[in-house]
Amino acid sequence: MREPPHSAAHTENRQFVLGPRRGTRVPPELAGLQLDLWQNTAAARVPAATQPSVTDHHPAPCPAPSGPVVHRVALAEVFSRVFRRLGPWAITPLFKVSFRRFTGLRSAIHTPRRNCIEARLSDLLEDAPPLVIEALAEILITRLFGMRTSREAHECYKAWASSLTVTRRVEEIRRQRGRKRLLPPQGSCFNLKAVFDDLNRSFFGGELGAVRIGWSHNRSRTMLGHYDSSHRTITVTRWLDGRRVPRYVVEYLVFHEMLHARFPVEHHNHRRVVHSKAFRKAEREFPHYNRAIRWLRGIKIDE
Repeated sequence: MREPPHSAAHTENRQFVLGPRRGTRVPPELAGLQLDLWQNTAAARVPAATQPSVTDHHPAPCPAPSGPVVHRVALAEVFSRVFRRLGPWAITPLFKVSFRRFTGLRSAIHTPRRNCIEARLSDLLEDAPPLVIEALAEILITRLFGMRTSREAHECYKAWASSLTVTRRVEEIRRQRGRKRLLPPQGSCFNLKAVFDDLNRSFFGGELGAVRIGWSHNRSRTMLGHYDSSHRTITVTRWLDGRRVPRYVVEYLVFHEMLHARFPVEHHNHRRVVHSKAFRKAEREFPHYNRAIRWLRGIKIDE
């Protein structure tokens, strides 16, 4: 009998958080590794040649719990059953699983002490089908121990999470529970509100007046801009509020995020299309599109 990689019997305080990176603040008790399920699918830490597949041991699928949803008292049983299905472990740890009022579709799993695994699931999953709970259990457990997750589990959870009903519910919850922290639009060199108003009049007929815009609190070099559909906000990184940044670059970034308000995310066969053909066509109408793209590709800004 073998124990899983980084065995729960000998590893404490390991943690994995599943959910979107962007959006509202992560609760302090869950601060740690954050991965987006369908944008970060990098290989696990264990080399591919030695990684155990979830189908290596018991290829036959485990039957899902009866009933339309998984009752709270049955959550730990589901996780234990999935854990045993993934391999012949030396021990089966004690699972403690609960629903939490997170601001989005976020779930976390960690090992607070020997022989114990705690999982916290978004309460948005309370009405999820049993098969989705089983798929999520497999995703969390395999990621915690550095194993490969089956394609079936990924596709099952992704199909449910990206459905129109669930995405609308997630946005509603984020509006109710979350908050968006922005700095004022007036920066050291650029006034984002003035930029927004000029673009709104020139390209949108003044129809995007309900959007709030401001600078980010940090000076991110990777997330240059972001439109939050739940809170109708546009955030631009404070790293671009400098004398060496051309005005047309800031205008382009604001214009790009304004297009997200005009062209919402589309769903095609469980796939989220963030930049549709209509979005790309409208984006190229920006007068300095090519110049802005070239400048951003060769971006060099002094601190």
